[in-house]
Amino acid sequence: MADIPVDGNTRVAWVPAIANKAAPTTAELNAGILLQNVITADGLVGFEAETADVDTTSLASTFNTLTIGRDTFSGTMLRLKKQDGTDTAYNTLVRGATGHVVVRRHIAEATAWTASQKVQVFPVICGQTRELAPEANTVARYEVPTKINAAPELRATVA
Repeated sequence: MADIPVDGNTRVAWVPAIANKAAPTTAELNAGILLQNVITADGLVGFEAETADVDTTSLASTFNTLTIGRDTFSGTMLRLKKQDGTDTAYNTLVRGATGHVVVRRHIAEATAWTASQKVQVFPVICGQTRELAPEANTVARYEVPTKINAAPELRATVA
């Protein structure tokens, strides 16, 4: 068994409409905007699940026990590189825009969407764009908060 490198093996898309989060179609995904080439290397922020603890300890217990509670994602956002000319991502990901951030991991980013691939589908609404302060030796960047507004599908299969 070999390790899977992350570099070049993550595809991210903004998809405006998906009928079934558990089984997005290749047509729906192809109607989206690919973002991985304009997202900074550290720009897929907060798309890691956290599960809350629920205390199940009773008064009679001699050991503290827990079970799983609600899942959440904290501070989800996209950090993107500003493009000259027509900047499709910048013009699309505006405050109030609703759609889906779709993430495919562990397959070369240039590989087309194909049936049976595993993806994560996050229904989101975009917050206000935040222009990042200029820094030496970097490109112009901005952040778009992505508020997850319905339960995501973390093990979806492309139909």
